[in-house]
Amino acid sequence: MAKVKVTKVKSTIEKDERVKRTMKALGLNKIGDTNTIENNAAVAGMIRKVGHLLKVENA
Repeated sequence: MAKVKVTKVKSTIEKDERVKRTMKALGLNKIGDTNTIENNAAVAGMIRKVGHLLKVENA
């Protein structure tokens, strides 16, 4: 399965609680944190929801 590398580039301060929980589910806590995840439908949906706070690359 394909993998994607996601990096948190913007803060979640003053964001909705759902956005904060989605970032935590992606394994991203602090700005600059990077995680490599298998790309499936659930992960793609999470990335689409918080894409404005992330940098996404193919891994």
